[in-house]
Amino acid sequence: MSLYDDAVLVLKSYEDQTDLRQTYLDHLAAHPDGMWKSCHAGHVTASALVIDPEHGRVLLTLHKKLRMWLQMGGHCEPEDTSLETAALREATEESGITGLNLLPGGPVRLDRHPIPPPCHCHYDVQYAVLAPPGAVQEISDESLDLRWFPYAEVPSVADESVLRLLEATRARL
Repeated sequence: MSLYDDAVLVLKSYEDQTDLRQTYLDHLAAHPDGMWKSCHAGHVTASALVIDPEHGRVLLTLHKKLRMWLQMGGHCEPEDTSLETAALREATEESGITGLNLLPGGPVRLDRHPIPPPCHCHYDVQYAVLAPPGAVQEISDESLDLRWFPYAEVPSVADESVLRLLEATRARL
């Protein structure tokens, strides 16, 4: 199964955010290349919130280009076999943590947001991953900083999309 086919199946089975989900499906139907960065009309991305529920905290990255505290994530790559593997790959690469486990149940949220040209939009499919006990992060070249934040601190450092992702993740836990 192609990554495109996986994305369509994942989105069709996602039961929340029905209007936004349909917007994603419509975009993919209109753009067979909509999984890739080269699609300037916008493209699907995969991200994951790294969470440590035992200590009530999340790991956020200070994005190098955007200079914002965000969850781990990014563009799909040709070797990705599914949106889940793309999200897990991104979380592992950007956090430096091995042994991350996807929170069961598929995507936690969808978040469509504008990005600078030449592309116009990211259709982000957001997952959550559980950090293993004793996880130690290692900053990647894509980040200015990488830091654990207690749940209560996240509103003071992150934007609404991260807050909604954290709330949805905690509700699923």
